[in-house]
Amino acid sequence: MGIGLKDKIQLYGFNNLTKTLSFNIYDICFAKTDREKQDYIAYIDEQYNSERLTKILCGVTDIIGACILNISKQDYDPQGASVAILISEETVPPLQIDSSCNGGQWARRIDGERETVIAHLDKSHVTVHTYPEFHPNNDISSFRVDIDVSTCGKISPLTALNYLIGQFDSDIIALDYRIRGFTRDVDGKKYYKDHEINSIQNFIDEETLRRYDAIDVNVYQSNIFHTKMMLKEIHLADYLFNVDPRELPPAERLSITDRITKEMLEIYYGMNMY
Repeated sequence: MGIGLKDKIQLYGFNNLTKTLSFNIYDICFAKTDREKQDYIAYIDEQYNSERLTKILCGVTDIIGACILNISKQDYDPQGASVAILISEETVPPLQIDSSCNGGQWARRIDGERETVIAHLDKSHVTVHTYPEFHPNNDISSFRVDIDVSTCGKISPLTALNYLIGQFDSDIIALDYRIRGFTRDVDGKKYYKDHEINSIQNFIDEETLRRYDAIDVNVYQSNIFHTKMMLKEIHLADYLFNVDPRELPPAERLSITDRITKEMLEIYYGMNMY
């Protein structure tokens, strides 16, 4: 489904709608020994360090057609990383970019390839934070990624949704999309959204949806949309770290699968199960 003004409504001034997509994923791993847990965390930190996360967010920015103004990134000790990118809807001439922004180099890279419009949208940004996690009393480790894409104007973060899903191995996905504010046409009529939407699932590839169980919780009157997704099938080999499931007795394989399923259900429904 395309994103844009349905009937090419002529607006008065700037499109003031703010659209925010919050994308949360969980990756689950069975790590029994302390060594396995530490190895899993080290693997996650290497695979999803701030450098790779920056490339992913730059890909999002390119897909939604925005211009990067500033990039801030950080790897943390003992684990985790964060990246924040300030963006604008259109290319900003380098001379118009605040000197404190390191992203002037990004604007120069694409300057001339797009029509130049002076714009600095302080409500448009892309951020990512990672949360590798384990507990000594639990054989299940997890990795959470929180990504927020907030845009102001005609561009929408939903166009990058399938790209984001494809960048991570996701056992559970939680998606929130909200449109805030209103914009006006030339006659002064208010518009509280500029594209049709009744579910975030409308914007997810059908092949992806077939792999997940998905439920919606939407508040249509407030333009708030929420979708939760959990993998339908568990293949044990995908959840064991440095362990071949064929080396385990059948009873242990079944026990581990049950524990992984329980962990995923608890995260999916947001409650502990006893």
